[in-house]
Amino acid sequence: MREISFDTETTGLNPRGGDRLVEIGGVELWNHIPTGKSYHVYINPQRDMPEEAFRVHGLSEEFLSDKPLFDQVADAFLDFVGDATLVIHNAAFDMGFINMELERAGRRLISNDQVLDTLDLARRKHPSGPNSLDALCSRYGIDNSKRVKHGALLDAEILAEVYLELIGGRQTGLDLSPDAEISGATSEGTSAGEYGKLGPFNAAQRSAPLQPLIQNHELSAHQAFIEGMGDDALWKKYGG
Repeated sequence: MREISFDTETTGLNPRGGDRLVEIGGVELWNHIPTGKSYHVYINPQRDMPEEAFRVHGLSEEFLSDKPLFDQVADAFLDFVGDATLVIHNAAFDMGFINMELERAGRRLISNDQVLDTLDLARRKHPSGPNSLDALCSRYGIDNSKRVKHGALLDAEILAEVYLELIGGRQTGLDLSPDAEISGATSEGTSAGEYGKLGPFNAAQRSAPLQPLIQNHELSAHQAFIEGMGDDALWKKYGG
């Protein structure tokens, strides 16, 4: 199952009131495991950058002035997304901007059926909150110390870790067999990354063995019982 942990940065809060998209970040997951493939792009919004938005993500009008327009990256973005589920925290906000930009560019919109909102998941799992991305990182012990300012790709990477915890922890979907592979489709616009491969599971050893719980008389009784089963007993073929 292919999913994309996803985030955006914008010039403000209102996609229908003149605010525009300025950054997209996505991290590919295959069966809930990051594959190492990602999509990241900065976008020229063709407008000024309000001071309030700049304080959030640090992307200036000057920095974005030579970046591509959304229309120029729309096809690569849609190719990367494909039919994957977009995993988004507070999805209504990001999808409002994505679909506004897709509509302006004359491209197909992404339906709500293709979106999973981790804020909804968090509210069901932790109804007393708080359920911001930072609060969930604190709850699950996820390192977000690099998140001095918001950034779409960094937030998508952090969200991928939070999402795995929300759906049951890091073991979800994990295959511990030596030949288990992570696979996924390639597409234009992704940053290069090799697919991971899970090796054999090696259990950690205790520094000192636990004291045996079986008493000597119990062990002797068990041995006598085994001896009475005869030489053809199945137990002796495995018990040594």
